[in-house]
Amino acid sequence: MPEHKAVLVTGSAKRIGACIATTFHEKQFNVIIHANNSTRAANELVNKLNSRRANSAVSIFADLNKQEAIEALADQSINAFGNLNVLVNNASSFYPTDFNSASQEEWDELFNSNVRAAYFLNQKVAQEIRNHSGAIVNIIDIHADKPLADYSIYSMAKAALKNMTKSLAKELAPTIRVNGVSPGAILWPSIPNQDNDPAVEEIRRKILQGIPLNRLGSPQDIADMTYFLATEACYMTGQVVKVDGGRSLD
Repeated sequence: MPEHKAVLVTGSAKRIGACIATTFHEKQFNVIIHANNSTRAANELVNKLNSRRANSAVSIFADLNKQEAIEALADQSINAFGNLNVLVNNASSFYPTDFNSASQEEWDELFNSNVRAAYFLNQKVAQEIRNHSGAIVNIIDIHADKPLADYSIYSMAKAALKNMTKSLAKELAPTIRVNGVSPGAILWPSIPNQDNDPAVEEIRRKILQGIPLNRLGSPQDIADMTYFLATEACYMTGQVVKVDGGRSLD
């Protein structure tokens, strides 16, 4: 039996995904860092984690828009350490889509990255996770419940991911628990030249006004809840926990 449990975190080269992977690693998990294009960031994270504990992290690169890549990611993840106990579906595309001009390509990309990839990756690794009575955690979004203007396709995709979480919690019970985390405002989108834009600053100010705790959350807030649901919440399944500073209370 492997000495350490193993977790696959999709989209984990940077930002929230990297924090989730690092948190599991600190808790003595071996970690599989998945990325598509962020090869440098993924490899830097793997090197950092391996410097803390040798042979405890690997990177796997896969385009989750492609079915064959999903299947390869599943196989490589199981083989990386000889076991897979937890899957965190964090990979996501996020951008606005104007209703009057939205394209089929945008629809496909947003649904592929936010729903389809998670579903079929769950399918491919479920038996391995079942062997270890493990868990799946889906990173959703508060906009699954409160759709965001100009982001209709993204919001629908996240709503589908939320419903999938609840459906699979029934289908995969009792040996696999499936839960979700819905982040609120955690990190501002990484878009060049926006930090000093007065219009953007006003939008951000209004967002903060709508948060009872009056601040952004941190990636660590999401990572801690993800770890809790995956490893400690032994009598929770089918739940989606909002980590949003109270923003959803209205």
